[in-house]
Order: sequence, then structure tokens, then C-alpha cells
Amino acid sequence: MKKLFALVIAALVLAGCNTVQGIGKDVKKAGEVVENAAKK
Repeated sequence: MKKLFALVIAALVLAGCNTVQGIGKDVKKAGEVVENAAKK
């Protein structure tokens, strides 16, 4: 689980969001990914 979370964070950092709005969207997406992984 921690590896998945770290991978998601790394992907978001590498994507290079430059705006607060973009970061907010990425954080929301990361939360959805973690939530879906937790449901499995």
C-alpha cells in the first residue's frame, strides 16, 4: 500500500503541476486512487 502511495506521489511530482488549481486536481486524483486501492 505504501509503495502504491509513493508511486502516485512520484507521478504527480513528475507531472509538474505549476498552478494551485492543478495541484488541487492532482491531490484529489491521488486521493481517489488511494481510496479505490483501499476498497479492494
